[in-house]
Amino acid sequence: MKDQINDDWYYVVIQNPGISNEHFLGYTDPETEKTFIPVFKTKEIAQQCFLIMPKDIMNEKYEIHAILKDDLIEQAQNTDYEILLLDEKGRVIEKIS
Repeated sequence: MKDQINDDWYYVVIQNPGISNEHFLGYTDPETEKTFIPVFKTKEIAQQCFLIMPKDIMNEKYEIHAILKDDLIEQAQNTDYEILLLDEKGRVIEKIS
């Protein structure tokens, strides 16, 4: 039996892409104080939600990138961030990790 390849893709916002301090855009929930990375199922949903997300467009650069679910989870675990799948209005659909 062949190993199945998990190629679930998500879209994330990268802050300062292509430079040494590049990282996922993350937030802290003011109520729970938990940190999380917002992710999206499509690039279009990510773009819609990005318009309403708090950000510093004067001092930072942002790009939306696709990432494999397994890579996303691995990187998030290294930073203790949760991963939350959001819709275009920023509502949580589900917790990924």
